Amino acid sequence: MTHHAAARTRSLLIKVPQVTVWFWLIKVLCTTVGETAADFLNVNLNFGLTGTSVVTGLLLVIVLALQFRADRYRPVRYWSAVTLVSVFGTLVTDNLTEALGVPLEVSTVVFAVALAAAFLAWYRAEGTLSIHSIRTPRREAFYWAAILLTFALGTATGDLMAEVLGLGYAVAGGIVVGLIVIIAVGWRVGLHPVLAFWAIYVLTRPLGASIGDYLSQPTAEGGLDLGATVTSAVFLAAIVATVAYLAVTGADVLPDAGDDGEPTRGGRWQTAVVIGLVVVLGGAGYALRKADLQDPGADPVASAAPAAAGAAPRPVSPLGDLTPFRAITQDTLATLRSGNQAAATDRVRDLESAWDDAQARLQARNPAAWTAIDTKIDKVLREMRATSPDVSRETQALDALLAALG
Repeated sequence: MTHHAAARTRSLLIKVPQVTVWFWLIKVLCTTVGETAADFLNVNLNFGLTGTSVVTGLLLVIVLALQFRADRYRPVRYWSAVTLVSVFGTLVTDNLTEALGVPLEVSTVVFAVALAAAFLAWYRAEGTLSIHSIRTPRREAFYWAAILLTFALGTATGDLMAEVLGLGYAVAGGIVVGLIVIIAVGWRVGLHPVLAFWAIYVLTRPLGASIGDYLSQPTAEGGLDLGATVTSAVFLAAIVATVAYLAVTGADVLPDAGDDGEPTRGGRWQTAVVIGLVVVLGGAGYALRKADLQDPGADPVASAAPAAAGAAPRPVSPLGDLTPFRAITQDTLATLRSGNQAAATDRVRDLESAWDDAQARLQARNPAAWTAIDTKIDKVLREMRATSPDVSRETQALDALLAALG
């Protein structure tokens, strides 16, 4: 067999695409869909978190089975798997947070450790973490396990920054873009390519979430108000069009893949330095932000709707005064009972916005109490935004929320 034929045979066995601008474009598109599609299935189609997880999990198993059966990189199979992993990875974190009440701080640490363990096991077994070497079933299994964990970690980290620390998705997205730029520049000037690749891969998840949040959120919250349905449809269409182009042109097929050209030294100490910086700087930033959120001198809830002179004292929960949220909930319920479903659905947006704005300080005050009410608000939103809303179910959810609000 000639050298050319051998190189061609080896390239046909590679199961992943070449890392080009197309790779990162589709990756960000997939991460955005992971954010909005999960919301669409959970809320708009009223599958609920469990139902959405089951449906997505089954589809992921089927697509991954097809991916493993492929003899080479096939754009449609590969990117279908990435898209479903992005949705399922988001749901893994959401289930831990919403269904089991696991704090995002814990999820972030657990997924970071799990990802590090996966990389360590992969390296010990194969001697490389390069995606250019994915040509055996075992390496591919390590690869997809790492991909799933990067999505779960990226979701937990992004939500921790945006929600728990109250930075919002715009600020969190800006921070992520800055980190990606720094790592990309480092990649160009000598940062180990495998380390740089996986660091950026993790960071594109919160970046995609920020984009999806910006497009789907109401204009009152700084978004474009496209909604989860439209945003998911637009990005899925973009993914389909891009993957179709790649399938026809082969623009992202590795011409002669392998470990050649990637340095074998420097990766370990560079990884240790990067992890050390992340732990020190991230930990310091987290501590400073939490101290600010727990400052009793700033209470957005109390200032949202001051009590009128001579009014009866407001009921106080472990979270403080929740009268503003109760007022919006009562207004939503009255509007619904009057028969105006559209107006009630619009009004509940105000509740969602006010609750999200106050989340960081309320959650810092009493995480358990915040989670209990947040779960009931999610139920209200799911019922009122269902494709075919049921007034009795909506009313029941709103009554339960009022009782929880005190």
